[in-house]
Amino acid sequence: MARIVVIGAGLGAMAAAARLAVAGHRVTVYERGSTYGGAVGRHERDGFAFDTGPGLLHLPAVYRDLFVKTGKEALEECVTLTQVDPASRHVFADGTRVDLPNASRAGTVAALDAALGPGAGERWGEFLVRAREAWDRTRRPLLEEPQPADPAPPARDPYPALKAGLLRRPTTTLAQIGARELRDPRLAALLDAYAWTYGFDPATAPASAAVLPYMEQTFGSWYVAGGLRALADAVYERCRKRRVEFVFDTPVEDVLEKDGRAVGVRLAGGGTVEADHVVSGAPVPALYRDHVVAWSDGDDRPRHQANGTSRVTVCLALRGAREAEAVHRTVVHAEGGRPTVTVLRPDDPALRPDADHEALTVTATVRADQERDAAGWESFAGLMVEAAGRAVPALGERLLGRHVRTPEDVRRDTGSAEVPGPALAGAGGRLLPADNRSPLPGLWFAGGWSHPGGGLSHAGMSGALVAGFIVEGADFRGSR
Repeated sequence: MARIVVIGAGLGAMAAAARLAVAGHRVTVYERGSTYGGAVGRHERDGFAFDTGPGLLHLPAVYRDLFVKTGKEALEECVTLTQVDPASRHVFADGTRVDLPNASRAGTVAALDAALGPGAGERWGEFLVRAREAWDRTRRPLLEEPQPADPAPPARDPYPALKAGLLRRPTTTLAQIGARELRDPRLAALLDAYAWTYGFDPATAPASAAVLPYMEQTFGSWYVAGGLRALADAVYERCRKRRVEFVFDTPVEDVLEKDGRAVGVRLAGGGTVEADHVVSGAPVPALYRDHVVAWSDGDDRPRHQANGTSRVTVCLALRGAREAEAVHRTVVHAEGGRPTVTVLRPDDPALRPDADHEALTVTATVRADQERDAAGWESFAGLMVEAAGRAVPALGERLLGRHVRTPEDVRRDTGSAEVPGPALAGAGGRLLPADNRSPLPGLWFAGGWSHPGGGLSHAGMSGALVAGFIVEGADFRGSR
């Protein structure tokens, strides 16, 4: 039985902790904050409750596997999962609206043809065929297997772009796919919205980012009753049942090293804890920014994904019941100086004081290094709410109050203002996250900043990979 210290109580770190505890190891989690969940947070006020991180779950099989491998109760015995249908409503700049069904290729093609004109759905469907090829080429190496020792293959873009002609430049970005292959500004905006949702600028995101809409439209979008915070609650309780110990309000200040190997941690206040392995769920850049690990200035410093984006979230408390024709998720595309926003309106009694009120969130992707004072962020939030008004009738008249969360709030809760995205091939490898194996033996990385990257399901996969390395050793080759 090994002694294992886990730094941070995010979803990826807790997924690793639960798996390691089931394998017979003694696991203690040290969390600098007062609660678990990391980016999967909750804001509550006056009977309203809001998810402040992700609002929908994709690839729920990751958490089904976690619960199967760590206990008798299946995931659906611990939380209630519901497919969101339609998966999303899109409101384009010209006023066109389209509802896209959940996990139905034929339904999506038909909906786009009806809303955007004949041929639009066919072009989108043909694009998804090419996106599937990119997905098939990268699914195992970027999601299910350890990061390859040779970074060259995943640094190449697997998307089979249409031939651009002898006199045209090759298609290398997602924005170019929209312009050259979709040939409709609304379809291009639809594609761009997927990139922005995951924190990537379509103008610079590699063509391989085509896997993002493919993943959602193929495997579906799911809501957890009570909000995504309920999933964090369930994973935390699973850890507790497996006798994982949690110590909150206790930052880790240093990783202890002896004979070239991690041997424990130093806690705030000077206390030390010995360990055979240390699993860090903290943002990888913060580890050397805050000197938790004394990385050298040489090539052994771990790589990390650099997409440079964060999120602004506006929580809105509304009077009046949610209208019958409302949908769970609406993407309102940029128009008139207002940003592209995602409006989430879960029809969930657990999030509102009664049936005569509604709780909704509005999110937008922004640069993580944007400098705005409080008034500046309030002004930006006002533009977001104006955009949301195109999706929510009489929004201004119904508004009871709002709470704005900025990149600085993201930094406070997670340790970094940036929100990491899932691993993407291409782009010369700059969108690959840190390897789960750190340069220091005995120190491992789990969570959104490590392979296979950000997002609830990807973080859960990282926990599975780290546990596999520790339990099975160097011969571990990933999920089967």
